[in-house]
Amino acid sequence: MTVIRPSVSQSWDHLDRLESESIHILREVVAQSAKPVLLFSGGKDSMVVLHLARKAFHPHHLPFPLMHVDTGHNFPEVIDFRDRIVAQYGVDLVVRSVEDSIRQGRARVRSAQDSRNALQAITLVDAIHELGFDACMGGARRDEEKARAKERIFSFRDEFGGWDPKNQRPELWDLYNARVHPGENMRVFPISNWTELDVWEYICQEKLELPSLYFAHSRAVVARGLQWVPITELTPAREGETVEQRSVRFRTVGDMTCTCPVLSEAQSVQEILRETETSELTERGATRQDDQTSEASMELRKRQGYF
Repeated sequence: MTVIRPSVSQSWDHLDRLESESIHILREVVAQSAKPVLLFSGGKDSMVVLHLARKAFHPHHLPFPLMHVDTGHNFPEVIDFRDRIVAQYGVDLVVRSVEDSIRQGRARVRSAQDSRNALQAITLVDAIHELGFDACMGGARRDEEKARAKERIFSFRDEFGGWDPKNQRPELWDLYNARVHPGENMRVFPISNWTELDVWEYICQEKLELPSLYFAHSRAVVARGLQWVPITELTPAREGETVEQRSVRFRTVGDMTCTCPVLSEAQSVQEILRETETSELTERGATRQDDQTSEASMELRKRQGYF
């Protein structure tokens, strides 16, 4: 277990404050909730929250399981990393599959290549009711997207998993209210006040492991609008497109049908930090195809139960 070290610079002072706030939030969830769960995909943000949780409750075992809502379209490198971390840390993992929701008729797709990102909401809400979770923690941040900036840290959801930005509870003086009626739940964002740069600085400070996709590697891609689309079985090149082999890295590692890399030569956390400091594109705006249309807006998906 990593020991909290004294700060050595202004940057680390800032990280210490963020870490302290996040640990307070995690402990509040456990103190107030009957059956919390930590949503864990193996991505950088969920890895940071898992690390914070281990610090918050060290030396004891985590007082909640992890859960991954698997779209079936995840990058294999991320699933392998997820399973290795779960085994290495000795934590409990629950996996629920969008594929099962499709087979049960709970979710529908037009084709096998369709993005399943939004369908995670159906699988997540079903899992919450099945397993009785009353607080779901995750690595979403307010700087990611406009709708996320409207969220409270403890975000109330109704029995259908729906979010109403006008029906949220005040959060004054770091006081949180996690009380819910049966069927309702809270979505909790321990790193809500962090930025992408904060996350990378913390990863650097704590020497956290990450999936290899986050670092520059050679990959077949096509230019599509302002984005570079990875060529996979699910995302083949379209007629007339030219496939190129480019050095890229992923800033986020969601469903491979809607997640794009960025051109990069950064092969270390320090190099990624330098790129992040000068980037003029938001994390999701640069890499997520499903955030580019109003029909698939984050706020609409969150109202329907998306995390």
